[in-house]
Amino acid sequence: MDNVTATRSIDTEEMLWQAVLQRDSAFEGLVFYGVRSTKIYCRPTCPSRKPNRDRVCFFDSVQSAEAAGYRPCKRCLPQEATLPNSNLAKVLVICRYLDSHSETIPSLAELGSSVKMSPAHLQRTFKQIMGVTPFQYADARRLDRFKQQIRHGKPIANALYHTGYGASSRLYEKAPKQLGMTPAAYQRSGRGELIRYAIVESPLGYLLVAATDRGLCSVRLGGGAAELEAELHQEFKNAQFQADDRQLQEWVQPIVNYLSGLNSLPQLPIDIQATAFQRQVWEALQAIPLGTTATYSDIADRIGQPKAVRAVARACATNPIALVIPCHRVIQKSGGLSGYRWGIDRKRELLDLEQRLSQLEVGDRASETESRD
Repeated sequence: MDNVTATRSIDTEEMLWQAVLQRDSAFEGLVFYGVRSTKIYCRPTCPSRKPNRDRVCFFDSVQSAEAAGYRPCKRCLPQEATLPNSNLAKVLVICRYLDSHSETIPSLAELGSSVKMSPAHLQRTFKQIMGVTPFQYADARRLDRFKQQIRHGKPIANALYHTGYGASSRLYEKAPKQLGMTPAAYQRSGRGELIRYAIVESPLGYLLVAATDRGLCSVRLGGGAAELEAELHQEFKNAQFQADDRQLQEWVQPIVNYLSGLNSLPQLPIDIQATAFQRQVWEALQAIPLGTTATYSDIADRIGQPKAVRAVARACATNPIALVIPCHRVIQKSGGLSGYRWGIDRKRELLDLEQRLSQLEVGDRASETESRD
């Protein structure tokens, strides 16, 4: 395999980028990064100033980097790196193995035999390092290939066949969760998808709630209705829009009631696109109890990727559904509120609001217990 960038999933690339940012010696000899603007490649531990992410590509060997026209860095001397014998090395071998098997997803036994690990040990080690199982990784890669083919105009039936889906039903079953729309709608870049939206005033400013027939696709807070509406149209450029306060009332009213301090937010259906890593982070956010907070490090630990703190922060910042996915409950290790897409003042008010709501719920439960006694 040559340039790793062309074949690795978003989640693997995120792991490699974190290794570069943290100069993680565990990746020594396993991966090299190239800087497109200088055509120089380095070890992940190189002491040089780190480039911008959009200028970086990854290679799995010195040979592949030089074959792509990159020169070795004179500071870290990547051509002298040696390949360590580690579980990480085996996991990266498995990633490359899964990348090359596009028609089928190999069994754990087959994967384990390729790196001399038992299936159970491989499953445990792979998930510990990657944050997902080998099957989840392979399934995400298969979906990446399918999306790439239909973006280039290949018919859906042909793309299904060439990316290893044995039956169209398998993809359509998971389409709402993984694509955020049907394969046909995705092929049209969302064109033809109807998004209903409502903009109302709330105690924290204007609130925009937008949804497809399957669930919420955008929840935003802002200072003006026109601004929020323009942002929604920019996010879903090819969709059709319909302002519809009445049909969305069953989803808008619970959010307004929550912001007014009347009750906690109930579970609402959502319809969003996400990588496997983003899904893990957002599910971890939804598991933070009302009235409590967690740090970015806590979330990274909970999803099994303790070194991915910056990636967790980025996933929080790109959360498309404010409040419903409660990214406001994540704070700095020092206790500071850090950034919030919808403003620090709103974050502070939300945390204060949730403290009051949680205390009310505790009081209600105590009253119910006393009445039963």
